[in-house]
Amino acid sequence: MQYIWQHRLYRSEDMVTNDGLKVRVIDPGLLNTDAGPDFFNAKVEIDGHLWVGNVEIHVRATDWKRHGHDHDKAYDSVILHVVGKDDAPVYRTNGERIPQVVLEVSPRFNESYDSLVNARNEIPCASRIKQVPHLTITEWVEGLAFERLHNKVKRIGQLLELYHGSWEDVCYATLSRNLGFGINNEAFERLARRTPLRLLGKHSDSLLQIEALLFGQAGLLDAAATGTDGYYQHLCSEYAFLANKFQLQPMEREAWKLFRIRPQNFPYRRIAMLAHYIEGGFNLMSRLLEADGEKELRALFTVELSGYWANHFTFGKPAERPSKALGNRSIDIVLINTVAPLYYAYGELTDDYRMTDKAIALLEDLKPEKNSIVDNFVYYGIDCPDALTSQALIELKREYCEARKCIYCKIGHYLLSEAARQPGN
Repeated sequence: MQYIWQHRLYRSEDMVTNDGLKVRVIDPGLLNTDAGPDFFNAKVEIDGHLWVGNVEIHVRATDWKRHGHDHDKAYDSVILHVVGKDDAPVYRTNGERIPQVVLEVSPRFNESYDSLVNARNEIPCASRIKQVPHLTITEWVEGLAFERLHNKVKRIGQLLELYHGSWEDVCYATLSRNLGFGINNEAFERLARRTPLRLLGKHSDSLLQIEALLFGQAGLLDAAATGTDGYYQHLCSEYAFLANKFQLQPMEREAWKLFRIRPQNFPYRRIAMLAHYIEGGFNLMSRLLEADGEKELRALFTVELSGYWANHFTFGKPAERPSKALGNRSIDIVLINTVAPLYYAYGELTDDYRMTDKAIALLEDLKPEKNSIVDNFVYYGIDCPDALTSQALIELKREYCEARKCIYCKIGHYLLSEAARQPGN
C-alpha cells in the first residue's frame, strides 16, 4: 500500500474521504523508513483546501488504535489516513477526527502483483519482459551493474579495515575466495583467514612449506595416511612441524565440495596456484595496479604449475594430460570477480577515479559469463554483450528475482504501473 501511494498507482478519480469530500493528492510526501507516520510533508487538497503534513497508511482503519496512534502526539500531524478497509473513524490525541480515504486500485494491479510474486518461473516476469521498453531495461541494467560493484566495494572495504589498510592482504583474501569459483568460495575464504599472509611470508622462500601450510590448513593432509607418494608424505611431515610450531588448527576436510566437479576444477590445483603467488613474497596487488590492459592482466593469471602439480589434479595418480592452472574462461571469471572489483574499490577508497574507469573498461571488454542466470535472461529477451551486463543480470536475479522484490525492480515497476492504469471491475 505504501508503494501504491508513493508511486500514485491508485484511482485518483475515485478518491473521496469517508464523509464524502473530494481528495486530490498534489505530493504524496517522502517515505519514512523510521518510526512515525509513513510519509512526511505531503500536500493534499481536501474539498478545495490545501493541507500540508504527514500521511499514515494502514490495511485496516482500526490498526490506528491498535498501534496506539490515538495516544501518540507524533501522529497529530497526520492530515490524511489512507486505508485498505474503512472499519472505524480515527482521531488525534485532542479528539479531532482525521480525514480518511480508502485506497482504490485497479484489480489489474493486484492480479499483476500476485502473478509476479507467486510465479513459478525463476524470473517472475519472464513471459512479460518483452513488454518493457528497451530504454527502461538498459537504464536498469546499467544501474544494477554499479549496484553490484558497490556491494563488492563494501566487502573489500571491510577487508581493508580488517587488514589495517594492507591492500596486498585484501588482494590475497579476495583472490582466494574467488578461486573457489562459486562452489568452494566459502572454503577458500576460510582457508585465507586461517592462513594469513604474515604467516606464509615467513616461509616465502620455500614453495614446499607454503604448500604444506595451505594444504594442511585446508584439512587436506592426513599424517596417518600411508602410501608411496613421497611428495604427499613430505607435505604431511612439514605441516606437522609447522602446525606444532605455530599452534595451527586445520579446517575440516568436509568444508570442500568435490562432488560432480571436473578434476581440473578440484581445489587442489587452485591451492597450488595460490602457493605460486606467495612464493618469493605476495605482491599481486602491486602487479595488478601496474598492469596495462587485459593482455597483461591475463598474463598474470596464465600460470604454469611446476613440480608435482604440473601433472596432478589431486594427490595420487598423475594426470594423463596436464593443463594450465586456469583455462581462458576461468581467467575471465577471475578478472571479473577479483580484478575489476579490486580496481573499482581501490579507485573509490583512494579517490583515484582512473582506477574506477579502468574497472568499468575491463568489464566492458570482457565477454559475458556463461551460466544459467545469463542464459535465462538472454532467452527471455535481454541482450548481454559483455561482462558488465552479465554482472548486472546476476545482481538482478539474486537480489530481486529470487527475493521476489518486484516492486523495487524497474522492470517489475513498469509492469505494475501499466497494470494499475488499466480499467477493471
